[in-house]
Amino acid sequence: MLPEDFIFQLKQANPIESIMGRYVELKRSGNLLKCCCPFHSEKTPSCMVYTNIQDSHFYCFGCHVGGDVITFLMKIEGVTYIEAVEMLAENAGMTVPRDDHERRKAQQRMRIFELNRAAAGYYYQQLLGADKRGLYYLAERGLKPETIKKYGLGFAGDGWDGLFKAMQKLGFSEQELLDANLCSRSSRTGGIYDRFRNRVIFPIFDLRGSVIAFGGRTIDKDGEPKYLNSSDTPVYKKGDTLFSLNFAKKSQSKRLILAEGYLDVITINQAGFDNVVASLGTALTPSQCRLMRQYCEEVVISYDSDNAGQTSAKKAVNLLHSVGITTKILRMEGAKDPDEYIKKYGASRFRLLLEEADDAVSFQIEQCKVGLDVNNVSEKNTVLQKITAVLADISNELEREVYISKVAKEYEVSIEAIRAQVDKELRKRENIRKKTNWRSLSTQVQMRDPVNPDANAHRREAKAEELLLCYLFRNPDALKDVLRQITADNFVTELNRRVFTCFCDAIQNGSSFSLSIFSEQFSTGEMGHITGILAVHNDIAISEKAVADCIQLLKQYQPEQTSAEDISDEEWAAALKRKNSGKL
Repeated sequence: MLPEDFIFQLKQANPIESIMGRYVELKRSGNLLKCCCPFHSEKTPSCMVYTNIQDSHFYCFGCHVGGDVITFLMKIEGVTYIEAVEMLAENAGMTVPRDDHERRKAQQRMRIFELNRAAAGYYYQQLLGADKRGLYYLAERGLKPETIKKYGLGFAGDGWDGLFKAMQKLGFSEQELLDANLCSRSSRTGGIYDRFRNRVIFPIFDLRGSVIAFGGRTIDKDGEPKYLNSSDTPVYKKGDTLFSLNFAKKSQSKRLILAEGYLDVITINQAGFDNVVASLGTALTPSQCRLMRQYCEEVVISYDSDNAGQTSAKKAVNLLHSVGITTKILRMEGAKDPDEYIKKYGASRFRLLLEEADDAVSFQIEQCKVGLDVNNVSEKNTVLQKITAVLADISNELEREVYISKVAKEYEVSIEAIRAQVDKELRKRENIRKKTNWRSLSTQVQMRDPVNPDANAHRREAKAEELLLCYLFRNPDALKDVLRQITADNFVTELNRRVFTCFCDAIQNGSSFSLSIFSEQFSTGEMGHITGILAVHNDIAISEKAVADCIQLLKQYQPEQTSAEDISDEEWAAALKRKNSGKL
């Protein structure tokens, strides 16, 4: 456990609004700050930042993520508690005091970083060694020596244990090589062998410039799989990472180019476009889209021109649109991918192509007629039905009218007819939304609280626990009086019981209340629940009578008599209001 005074000074030196402001756009809303949550896709801000209190924190009312500045950094950077503390300490010029457990955990991750760096150096030396096949391959792809060096590209030969032996000589263990996903263990012999063989190697860097993983492209004509990528490790999660973002984040442009693979990215970068990234061996994820939103306002999708590439582009459009990023689609003719296009036509033509990229709506409208003959009346009707669905997705009414007019003109149909079909589709969707909301409400008792699942069956008790905890968070001095009436054993839900126990231990050991007392013992999801207790009750005055009622409810709880209770938040708030006014 890190000293309380150190954590206090650390948070004072790193105001939450300053740290969060590096990742999201914060706007003043009364005495709070708000932003679009970086942890789930939304267009209307639902994440609130409470800076007008001593223990500043954030809470998203949409996805229920929350915590202090340490929790925020853990969540957005995908790092451990101690790593987040280290990052904040470095930012503030402070030194982190350590205990043995924290030192071991930090050392484990540090060893993987060191191993990855050493492996990248080994692969780079192999590229320049006696076996020139990897170097010849990269030269054939048109990569310059300075580009190869910039990206730290390397080569893994055909030996089964070249990397393994080289890393062992440097002092790395079998387990460290397995943890880093650089080696695998044979299920037949139990021996260790190199994971990457006969492949050009692409190191993957995090935003701080550390090597966190590798991708490998076979140099054999019939080699399978064509691309082999690191699986997730203690320092790498591919669904949260973008290739070359360490370079693209430095770009002055508010636009990112999203390519499909390593070589496309590197070729585009070599041609003078430093604002290019790619997902890593997997389809684009919502997390990667939210990551891009931190660095750009517009994304130009530059996927392959084949059917698979265009299908992926369509999916990417929807994901990027959901996080509020303006999206355009590169339309390439005469080349199957950006790599081939730049080699064939040059960087200037590619730049012109970027400027002439179709907006996402136009792209989707064009996709509606793929495989259909618009000169056939029946198929033309099918195309227009598909287009209607695209137009209904446009939330801005003026923008929707522009496209309705454009479609009507192109397909020689009256504007009124197109508009009527769009309105019909919008009404249909609204009816579906209402039915979905009703079904959601009818099952809310079972699904409402995945972090504290016990609350699903014990709504009244869980609400009483949360109100009592909020009261104690605000009034730690009242703990002695509360403990005369109730213990942790009276708590019905397991998570709230743990929160109460942790709070009691901290306060009884002389600590001041801060969300930081929970950070080391609770997950980021659980920290969101704890922060939510404060945020949800932020504007509610909790009287001593309300606390007494909560204690009485918990003490009277009988497991065999309690069933799921569908009490709404509105009913609970009304009951609290009556309690506070002395009417109960």
